[in-house]
Amino acid sequence: MTLINQQSTINNQQSTINVAIIGSGTMGSGIAQVASTAGCVVKVFDLNQEALAKSKQALETTLSKLVEKEKIEANEKSRIQNNITYVSTLKELSDADLVIEAIVENLEVKRKVFSELEALVSENTILASNTSSLSIASIAASCQKPARVIGIHFFNPAPLMQLVEVIPAVQTSEEVLQKSVQIISDWKKVVAVAKDTPGFIVNRVARPFYSESLRIYEEGVADFATIDWALKTIGGFRMGPFELMDLIGHDVNYVVTETVFTAFYFDPKFRPSFTQKRLLEAGYLGRKSGRGFYNYNQELPNPKEDVVLAKSIFERVIVMLINEAADTFFLTIASAKDIDNAMTKGVNYPKGLLAWADELGINWCVQKLDELYDEYHDDRYRCSPILRRMAREGGRFF
Repeated sequence: MTLINQQSTINNQQSTINVAIIGSGTMGSGIAQVASTAGCVVKVFDLNQEALAKSKQALETTLSKLVEKEKIEANEKSRIQNNITYVSTLKELSDADLVIEAIVENLEVKRKVFSELEALVSENTILASNTSSLSIASIAASCQKPARVIGIHFFNPAPLMQLVEVIPAVQTSEEVLQKSVQIISDWKKVVAVAKDTPGFIVNRVARPFYSESLRIYEEGVADFATIDWALKTIGGFRMGPFELMDLIGHDVNYVVTETVFTAFYFDPKFRPSFTQKRLLEAGYLGRKSGRGFYNYNQELPNPKEDVVLAKSIFERVIVMLINEAADTFFLTIASAKDIDNAMTKGVNYPKGLLAWADELGINWCVQKLDELYDEYHDDRYRCSPILRRMAREGGRFF
């Protein structure tokens, strides 16, 4: 028996529950694969039969490649596939112990689905949303028993990304929170528990990676290629911000930024960029459309390999990321450990931002932020109170 098959047997013993996935798109299909691999009995629901067939075929393709690469054996492939049933009526989900909704990011649509689901499933069924930014409390309010509702946010691609954010609403019971954390942990994912605030951890803390890079570009400090090169070379990030935004797609990345900005009552820290908005309006969505910040139909530009310039770019972006991570900790949205796990496991940052703050020095962070604020007098550069307090008292995050 291979190590993977041994692990699957262990998972099967731990997680033999009935799981229902609402939505058979990329995310829903990925979550179904994760749950099935862990030994759960899974039903994938979608009204669109063509979408269900596509999901089933995508799983076949994915697992066949794993068999070819000798990462799993043929019987393991069959076990995962046999654990999943594809259904097109909600009533077929009535035996679910856990339902995870992974449909369009529209609050009213989600509320309607949750309201319908509640009438079909057991009173002990956990109802979870995979939303990346919408209010879990608002979704829960659509249910007669909101204490059973929680956010369980996977990252794409779900089978590969280690992190899952678990977000209790103000209505969520402690029992449902603990059960959800245990289930996701049994699925061999890294759990980060976050307060129900806009963007949770990752989509909040990561905003400066994009927004400060855009500000640097708009000020004429450097072009896209040079900023990307700087953050990869000096910071060790796998992708630069403009490469990453083009990969994500501006129809997704810009909308998340605008949603977080609005949800935080137009806090200037989260202000979107007109540069990115104009690309969205032009239909230049990134790699998916062949053009975004970069034109993928022609040779990509070379960066200006100036190490001094690169270091100044990196320092400006990293201190803004650290400031947002620190504020997330200061406002008790998540623990320091969960914040750093979220950024390393959820978006593959080379280091946890709070550990990075300790390494660079809390005093350095405060000084850098104060320099930016003194230069711009823009509230986006206000230093988090926790950093200023730690600098005064000689504190560290870890």
